[in-house]
Amino acid sequence: MNSLFVIVPYKYEGMWVFDDPGVGLSREPFVAGIDTLIDRLVAEIPEADLGFRAIFSAAPFPGAAERLEWQREESGGNWYYNDRFKMEGWLCPALFKYFAAAPKTIFVKVESVKR
Repeated sequence: MNSLFVIVPYKYEGMWVFDDPGVGLSREPFVAGIDTLIDRLVAEIPEADLGFRAIFSAAPFPGAAERLEWQREESGGNWYYNDRFKMEGWLCPALFKYFAAAPKTIFVKVESVKR
């Protein structure tokens, strides 16, 4: 199993979504606070709404500037807290396409996609 994962979220119909055909996801939406957290994380990335790279892992890795700390389970998904923005957001059960169990910490790096 991979220890680093990469997705390219983008805006569709005004919502952050991502595709990952390798795990059977298409236009999978980010909701319940994670969408607002993404807005903050990518505020300095030009044209992020057209797509940005998100690299994530349950283990620290070079360049991972953000951390999501597990808070609780709800409705089959899990709530995570980001200390930098003092925000919570819910990650839906699609999380389990990448992890066998909800990680206590998710390390994240966001960056521009070269066009």
